[in-house]
Amino acid sequence: MNLENKRVWVAGHRGMVGSALVRRLAAENCEILTAGRDTLDLLDQAAVRAWVAKERPDAIFLAAAKVGGILANDSFPADFLYQNLVIETNIIDAAHRADVAKLCFLGSSCIYPKFAEQPIVEDALLTGPLEPTNEWYAIAKIAGIKLAQAYRRQYGRDYISAMPTNLYGPGDNFDLQSSHVLPALMRKAHEAKVGGARTMTLWGSGTPMREFLHVDDCADACVFLMKNYSGADHVNVGSGTDIAIADLARLVCEVVGADVEIVLDTSKPDGTPRKLMSNARLAGMGWTPGIALRDGIAATYDWFLAHHA
Repeated sequence: MNLENKRVWVAGHRGMVGSALVRRLAAENCEILTAGRDTLDLLDQAAVRAWVAKERPDAIFLAAAKVGGILANDSFPADFLYQNLVIETNIIDAAHRADVAKLCFLGSSCIYPKFAEQPIVEDALLTGPLEPTNEWYAIAKIAGIKLAQAYRRQYGRDYISAMPTNLYGPGDNFDLQSSHVLPALMRKAHEAKVGGARTMTLWGSGTPMREFLHVDDCADACVFLMKNYSGADHVNVGSGTDIAIADLARLVCEVVGADVEIVLDTSKPDGTPRKLMSNARLAGMGWTPGIALRDGIAATYDWFLAHHA
């Protein structure tokens, strides 16, 4: 799909992924449509249908979602399941009713089984039990994939799905109580630097392997898929490489300038030993990430200093 001169709605434009999509789409010579919570309640089916019918977007990036860390997912399972189901259902069905030409639904790597073979290929979906702490969010995202497939099968709609890996970058959550590992490490390293601390404690053994992708690379991949891909199967969006958590902590400290010793608290759990998605399908289409991990961390730290420190 050529996006030039098209009306493109980024649903969830104030989130980390949505704001990255807005930045990326600025280069496509398209009209970017947005609607904040003060304008449109995505949980209100009638309101979503009316807004889409009025604005008539040619394409939609469905990046809106209720998100949170393990604690939030575990504490509010009904909210995570219900709200995400309603948001995606309202938008996908409204897109169909308004004859929107193309839609890209964004999911999450948590859709895959907890003990999926590594690296995780797209076909691993629904082959085993999910991670219990975030299964509610995962089930909602799986339903979104299936809903896009269902509208493609029944109505011939060109609706696709992209599954990003662990993302980081501008707009990330740096709250130590609810953030993911990379922004949490950055916040801890910054506070250690400012406070003159000599050590920084890391939970677990530091050996688990995790994959990270800068959110601007994710946005670029999603635009690439919108322009070049039309298929029922969802597509993994990742870097194709992973790093041990202890090595990530040292890298973050180097970038931040925190001269500290990493202390491992092995009494704390490690979680899944490895979580790496296969990016072979996307790479086979001709897309690869362009932001190296060190460079991405440095840019993110600059953003953190400007907005939080």
